[in-house]
Amino acid sequence: MNIREKLMMDGNGLREHGAITIVVFGDSVTHGAFAKGELDYDAVYWNLLRKKINAVRSYVPVNVINSGIGGTTAKESVLRIETQLLRYHPDLAIVAFGLNDVNGPLEVYLESLRTIFTRCKEAGVEVIFMTQNMLNTYVSPEVERKTPQLLEYATLTARYQNEGKMDLYVESARALARELGVTVCDCYAVWKEMSKTRDTTALLANHINHPTREMHELFASELFRCIFPELPVPTSQESTLYGGLQETGNA
Repeated sequence: MNIREKLMMDGNGLREHGAITIVVFGDSVTHGAFAKGELDYDAVYWNLLRKKINAVRSYVPVNVINSGIGGTTAKESVLRIETQLLRYHPDLAIVAFGLNDVNGPLEVYLESLRTIFTRCKEAGVEVIFMTQNMLNTYVSPEVERKTPQLLEYATLTARYQNEGKMDLYVESARALARELGVTVCDCYAVWKEMSKTRDTTALLANHINHPTREMHELFASELFRCIFPELPVPTSQESTLYGGLQETGNA
């Protein structure tokens, strides 16, 4: 039973199959990082996605397990697939790596993603690969003012973005996912389109690689479209279609 079918379960279905379980597997953005030293689990994309799913129907619980770790890469995360992803037998795994992997070799990044995708598919777990945000395109004065220790890194990441290295990593990972039959939620393409008319560095909470709350909302909306392409994207506050208690007569 997939996540779309589980969302429409009645009480008997819940007793048989249990609640929806999603594991998010990624880096600091998934972890919940915004500005330097700031974690906000309410505003992170996976929590917004959970709210959107329950805005469609609140009766079925949606449990999201956050297996994002700040500073980690796909290669480092291969070692934790079993303990922090597959052990939960999720209905859906959302995989989001690249922002730290761009500091290492492309082939290592791709081979690590291949392992993650393959292990999930072999375990019967539905997978979505979410491409991430753009890096900064210039060194913001805010970096020097708030986190001067990151000036050198901000210079490096701006070069990665402007010289096409980040584009190459995303394009290569996107192609790999499609080769393996993994659904791609291409948020990076949305960022690239936005960059034609907006200052995307201003959309980064730390002015380097952590999206603002506004852009986490974008991630959540794009993921919802991937999971439920036939439904309009709700806001987190919209009422549900129905509660479900009437179907079973049980509290």
